[in-house]
Amino acid sequence: MTTEHFISGYAPAYKGQLYFEAAGSGIPILLIHAGVADSSMWDEQFNLFSQSYRVIRYDTRGFGKSRTETTEFSNRQDILDLFKHLGVERACVIGISRGGQIAIDFTLEHPESVSALIPVAAGVSGYEFKPADNDKARREFELFTHMDELWEKKAFDELADLEVHVWVDGPSQPAGRASTQIREYVHKIVHANYTRQDGTATAQPLIPPAANRLSEIAIPTLILVGEHDTMDTLEMADVLEREIPRARKVVFPDTAHMLPMEQSARFNEVVLNFLNQEL
Repeated sequence: MTTEHFISGYAPAYKGQLYFEAAGSGIPILLIHAGVADSSMWDEQFNLFSQSYRVIRYDTRGFGKSRTETTEFSNRQDILDLFKHLGVERACVIGISRGGQIAIDFTLEHPESVSALIPVAAGVSGYEFKPADNDKARREFELFTHMDELWEKKAFDELADLEVHVWVDGPSQPAGRASTQIREYVHKIVHANYTRQDGTATAQPLIPPAANRLSEIAIPTLILVGEHDTMDTLEMADVLEREIPRARKVVFPDTAHMLPMEQSARFNEVVLNFLNQEL
């Protein structure tokens, strides 16, 4: 891990504490992890990007080392609280999956706080996906239905196995397609997140949601997605590219949801080129 200007600790937030790490100097970059991970998923990016930028990563509330009471809260306000604690006024925000949705929502609610946006395999709040009537769509529906059933049964080991298949291998791909290292990482983190013992935090949604507001995003935006991702994620990437005026999209071949880990060298190259051009 880089040690130049490295700090870590807890930022106070409403009825909670957000674990963060920061390193480097210069223009701030915020990394927001996926729902099947925590901030450690960004190890490679944190070390590399902090050679040129001030990089901040944190565990969102309910994940990793962050702490929470049982409460309603806002992910957008949590980021503002983190920025205040670190003296950050404006940052490029990079978020993957659930973290991508948080990044988009934060940009819409606090546009003055975001210099550039990189949604990776991102969700879009308020977007209604209408699957096609074909075998691939039916297979994905079955997988997600089974996930819900396993969650209700609290069958966390089996559920973690299925999460790894869907998000790491890709729902249409054979089990075990991705590397053992990434599969084992996601399995470990998913299981840890499921069995947390702290409070239950309920996130307040962005109102109105992002789906019909994407044209409000006026900053440079880079959309990244893997070709083996879920059908709704691929469709949302198309919507983001179409609706955000200054957006461009890059599709990573032979990659599913966790592209910063699965194709880290290519991911880092694409992101750094964008940052060097736009910031």
